[in-house]
Amino acid sequence: MKRSKSYRASAEKIAADKVYSPLEAVRLAKAGAKAKYDETVEVAMRLGVDPRKADQMVRGTVNLPHGTGKTARVLVFANGDKAEAARAAGADFVGSDDLLEKVAGGWLDFDAIVATPDLMGKVGRLGKVLGPRGLMPNPKTGTVTMDTAKAVSDIKGGKIEFRVDKHSNLHFIIGKASFDEKALVENYAAALEEILRLKPASSKGRYISKATMSTTMGPGVPLDFTKTRNLLEDDAQADA
Repeated sequence: MKRSKSYRASAEKIAADKVYSPLEAVRLAKAGAKAKYDETVEVAMRLGVDPRKADQMVRGTVNLPHGTGKTARVLVFANGDKAEAARAAGADFVGSDDLLEKVAGGWLDFDAIVATPDLMGKVGRLGKVLGPRGLMPNPKTGTVTMDTAKAVSDIKGGKIEFRVDKHSNLHFIIGKASFDEKALVENYAAALEEILRLKPASSKGRYISKATMSTTMGPGVPLDFTKTRNLLEDDAQADA
């Protein structure tokens, strides 16, 4: 794949044999965002877990303190007052059998799904459609709930969901390239803290073996994932 001149120029500033502090990585990632649109800033991690084992499945959610920079389109499967509560909270699509049939037909114009427990029997039948895309509601992530209003508000307010894939990789977003450095670092810190908290007790050896930060079209920046405290201290040192 042929890379653009701007991509190559950005990549040349990144040392392949070095890992960068979160703040340094954010600066390099932002500098590498050359697209005409506001690129998303992403982090990819390789975990030392075996996702084939149920007790080593790393999956969770976190509310990014500065949001994602994108207002997620939320679909809610609910009836009655729970449906009304979801609409009031800003859900984009609310319904039950009508929407279930629409999704079964291949419609996927949304970013997240919330469902009340009584409808999960029907929603579960959409597993082949929703599962591979990471869209299946789950009680552990707060998307199977009677409190539809809170679930919608959380997702709209910057709540992200992450899940290790079958290759032991974990991907999550921390905002947009237009965010200032502090916001991106603090979003990363919030996500990292939750991922570390979810380390499976049965996982042996190194939990995180590699991490990279990048923008949608920019080069990857090797990330020092061992740095978990005072992530903005580079600024403090520079000001000293």
